[in-house]
Order: sequence, then C-alpha cells, then structure tokens
Amino acid sequence: MLKRVGAILEMIKFEHSIFALPFAFMGAFLAAEGIPDLAVCGWILLAMVSARSAAMAFNRLVDAGYDATNPRTSMRALVTGALGRGEVVVFTLVTSALFVFAAAMLNTFALVGALPVLAFLLLYSYTKRFTLLAHFVLGFCLGFAVPGGWIAVTGSLSALPLYLGLGVSFWVTGFDLIYACQDVDHDRREGLHSLPARFTIKTALILSALLHVGAFGILCAVGFIATLAWPYWMGLIVVLVSLVWQHAIVRPGDLSRVNAAFFTANGIISVVMALGTLGACWV
Repeated sequence: MLKRVGAILEMIKFEHSIFALPFAFMGAFLAAEGIPDLAVCGWILLAMVSARSAAMAFNRLVDAGYDATNPRTSMRALVTGALGRGEVVVFTLVTSALFVFAAAMLNTFALVGALPVLAFLLLYSYTKRFTLLAHFVLGFCLGFAVPGGWIAVTGSLSALPLYLGLGVSFWVTGFDLIYACQDVDHDRREGLHSLPARFTIKTALILSALLHVGAFGILCAVGFIATLAWPYWMGLIVVLVSLVWQHAIVRPGDLSRVNAAFFTANGIISVVMALGTLGACWV
C-alpha cells in the first residue's frame, strides 16, 4: 500500500505543489488583508492540491506513450507498470471531484468556475500536440491560482489578483521554457510542439529571460498598486536574485543544472513571495 502511495506521489510530483500553492494563498492573503478564516484556508488547500493532482495524473495518462520514448521520463510509474491505467483513472476522477467539492464549500462563484477551470487544466495535456503556446497555457493554469485564492475569500473578482496572476503566468511560462530545453531531441523526434524544439535552446532561454523580466515588473507594479509594505519588497529582492541565478546557471551548451533552476530557485520565489505578502498585510 505504501509503495502504491509513493508511486502516486512520484507520478504527480507532489513536491512541485510548492510552485502554485503559495500563490493561491498570496491571493487569499491580499483579499483578507491577512490570514483568512481557518476553514477557508483548509478548503483552498484541498482545492489547490486536488486540482493539481488531477491535472498531473491526467497528463501522465495521455502522455504515457511519449513518456515511454523519452529517456528522461521512461521510468515513470505508468511506463514501468508500477501503477495501472485503471488506478490512475480512478485517482484522476476522485481528485477532480474533490476539487469541485472544495470549491462548492467555499462559495457560489468558486463552484461556478470550478468545472471550466478543471477543463482548462486537463486540456493543457493535449496542447503540446498542436501548438507552440503550450508553455503559455501552463503558465495560465498556474497563474490562475492567484485569482482563485482571491475568489475563495471574497466570492468575487477584481483587477489586482488578475494583475498578479499575469505576473505568475509569465514566471511559470519562463521556467517551463527552461525545463523544456531538456527534451529538445525527443520533442523533435516525436513531432511535439515546444518552443525549444521548434527554434533553438538559445532562443528559448532568451524568451524565458524576457518573460521573467516581465514577471518581475508586474510583481513590482502590484506592490505599488496595492501600496504593499516593506516585507513584500524585501521578498522581491529575493525573487530578483533567484531569477538572475537560475538564468546564470543554465546555458545553451550546459543544461546540467536545469533541475536546480527549476525546483530550488522557483520554489524559493513562490514561498518568499507568499510570506512577503502576508508580512505586508500585517505591517
């Protein structure tokens, strides 16, 4: 049983929840001007984890054939048989239902938006088959965590979380471009539409850097618009250092440190920004 649970957690890369979850709470902190009610926090946590789990499991289902032909992913659970397709289908359905249930427990606005959001999350799994914009679709999926957190608290939507969500979308798209550089040969061989495969790794890294400049600019604009206190700006200093570092350690001819750029730098960014926002609400 524990082995099965471990295989599921590995399949959905549970630890990568750190990228989106803090930004959902960032939206919630801004809406509540501090920490929301404990029950609301719990439902936000369930909604975020279940939505991301459903999307990741569905992605593994529809991409199992591609995973089998990619040396980087050939040891994933569905490819090796550590998990069966039936198990993953059930897991996807259960986590999808949990997401809708959590949204219903929050408010009507969240419930009405739950199914369209879920559909969009699942659609992402197919985008690389037909469009170069797949990286941007992923960015939008994670960026919507911010207005999602705002909606969870207020039951409504305003411009501020949308601005912040756009910044997060730019950030995610940028680091997904870096991550996709590892699969250039595989994507070209399989006819998949990724920007690094369509153009060059150098081009993808330049675009990634431009997106991260845009993301940082938007985060600064949000701080001014919301007149956030100094903890937010201290967090932005850490964000800037982390962004510069990840671009400094990944080169077109050396992708050996992509995982450090992908997980370490971006994990720091998401956590620090959430804590900085919370601190700004308290000052």
